[in-house]
Amino acid sequence: MDRKWRALIIVCLAIFMLLLDITVVNVALPDIQKELHTSFTDLQWVVDAYALLLATCMLNAGTLGDLLGRKRVFISGVVIFTAASAACGAATSPLFLNLARGVQGVGGAVMFAVSLAILSQEFHGRERGTAFGIWGATIGAAVAIGPLVGGALTTWAGWRWIFFVNLPIGAICVVGALAYLHESRDEQHGGFDLPGFVTLTAGLFALVLAMLRGNDWGWSSGREVGLLAAGVVFLVVFVLVERLAAAPMFDVSLFRVPTFTGAQIVAFAISSAMFSQFLYLTLYLQNVLGYSPIQAGLRFLPLSLLAFVTAPIAGRLSARAPVRLLLGVGMGLVGVALLLMHGVTPSSHWTTLLPGFVVGGIGIGMVNAPLASTAVSVVEPRRAGMASGINNTFRQVGIATGIAGLGALFQDKIRSELHGSPAAKAVASGVVQQGGHAARAAFISGLNEILVIGAVVAFAGALLGFALVRRTDFVTSGPPPVLEERGSGAQEARPHA
Repeated sequence: MDRKWRALIIVCLAIFMLLLDITVVNVALPDIQKELHTSFTDLQWVVDAYALLLATCMLNAGTLGDLLGRKRVFISGVVIFTAASAACGAATSPLFLNLARGVQGVGGAVMFAVSLAILSQEFHGRERGTAFGIWGATIGAAVAIGPLVGGALTTWAGWRWIFFVNLPIGAICVVGALAYLHESRDEQHGGFDLPGFVTLTAGLFALVLAMLRGNDWGWSSGREVGLLAAGVVFLVVFVLVERLAAAPMFDVSLFRVPTFTGAQIVAFAISSAMFSQFLYLTLYLQNVLGYSPIQAGLRFLPLSLLAFVTAPIAGRLSARAPVRLLLGVGMGLVGVALLLMHGVTPSSHWTTLLPGFVVGGIGIGMVNAPLASTAVSVVEPRRAGMASGINNTFRQVGIATGIAGLGALFQDKIRSELHGSPAAKAVASGVVQQGGHAARAAFISGLNEILVIGAVVAFAGALLGFALVRRTDFVTSGPPPVLEERGSGAQEARPHA
């Protein structure tokens, strides 16, 4: 096997590990709550801390890869993530666990941000489409089978092993990265953009935190309004800083390129419309239909397997067919899938969701690979780290926004259905089955509503992606120079083998 394909395996293994930790924890939360005696707010932070740091550090990590070297930064991210996983598994208090989860998010952001840049330097032409297809399939599989893996580990080994399992995987990734990855960086980078780093991180942190906590704090509360206002102010300052900076980490002029803008819209749309739904679909399968964590995870397999199979095919097609067509059709299928899931009733079985899972898996696979390729193909190879960091930031912010926004609408629908009845307490606590028919009906009504809203977002993403993405904006890919380490510590540029 060629070295570059081994490099692809190492990168995809690391990405699978970090994305699995977004969803794998959900099914273990009841066991964590029982053993660590956590409050409900503490329990929410087990998920929120990871998502929050993953979203806010993504772009900054991509810039560090351009500046310091993508191989070096990637390995550092794996080490941080693996060490934090060990700390999570050894946690003895909710605070310790949540802090470790935040550090996990930082390591995950570092790995994720430079992954596409590493692949873009290794693969070109049709091979790049295939490689990005495998990368996209990895994303779809990791997000979809998280509940299954989490349920199996929690049931048979205990919740701590959802974190400890990352230790051997992380060790393999470090050894493989040292052996098979080439070093590359942006030789024309002007230095670390501290004002941009501070203002972007503060702005995203404030906005994502506000979106994640809005339902608990109240959307009109003083701290919620204050956080939203602070987020907007910081992001406006960030744009002004980047426009004036000699070497910005985020070239805002890229949004003048229609294809670049379209790629970010599609990334946000698929995450907020589809991936954020997995939380509520998992709750439906477990808390309404009464499936165990493993049984619920198995129901997601049609979606994950089809996404895995479709993504490499879409990756190869992206070298021949118009990318705008693949993105538009793929996002359209995601919208159709959400409408097919709509219509659940209190007497429905899980098979009601099956047509949507099938169509959704194909749609996700069609989008992920071309989107990954588009994200880095509209800039020169030396700026691939920044481009992939921006795209992955839009993905993670999309998930956070989807969970928060859909969650608010979901809860409002339940309140209006139950009007403070005793069943409302059962729904709020997650024990839907104990709330009787009224609780089940209210939960299902809320689920149907957010499925329709998700479909509208997906269709909007399909139209905008098709309208904005165009082949003429792509930058021709050529093999960039590779940096070889010398014994003196200096580096020598040489062409790819």
